[in-house]
Amino acid sequence: MSEGDSVGESIHGKPSVVGAFFTRIGQIYQSWLDKSTPFYAVRWAATLLLTAVYMIRVYILQGWYIVTYALGIYHLNLFIAFLSPKVDPSLLDEDEGPSLPTKQNEEFRPFIRRLPEFKFWHSATKGIVIAMICTFFDAFNVPVFWPILVMYFIMLFCITMKRQIKHMVKYRYLPFTHGKRTYKGEQTNMDDYQ
Repeated sequence: MSEGDSVGESIHGKPSVVGAFFTRIGQIYQSWLDKSTPFYAVRWAATLLLTAVYMIRVYILQGWYIVTYALGIYHLNLFIAFLSPKVDPSLLDEDEGPSLPTKQNEEFRPFIRRLPEFKFWHSATKGIVIAMICTFFDAFNVPVFWPILVMYFIMLFCITMKRQIKHMVKYRYLPFTHGKRTYKGEQTNMDDYQ
């Protein structure tokens, strides 16, 4: 490798100021993301607040409906990935790979999402921020009859959710788990094991 080929290095092999700056910004951003991981309620509240600010901005400006429609389609795509299992049971044969339990007496297997909650939140928030930035540029303000977009989005949402719910019923999985079940007769005292 010749001098200056690696990212963030100048021609003389020393780190460039610009590369070091963006590396540091990336580290700070990742640090904030890592710190926010356990606070899911606060994260989602901030995202809902950001969504409200975006919607108010679009309402006041009376434009950027295509950007809003694209944002809605993107969020629908993220939501479907959030509801879907990591391994699609319709693609598996019964003999290969892990499957979801289909009978009451089968072993409990937790639901593993195709898109985890944190990535869902992060992608949805980034989408809102990008859409908000787009509202500052007139090039994205394409004139369109917005009621058609609303009706088409509602129709698309209903069809997509109907298909997803049918898939969930057919393969008997529920994308929401609230931890492992405990039964009254099987509760143990942890002091007995110490």
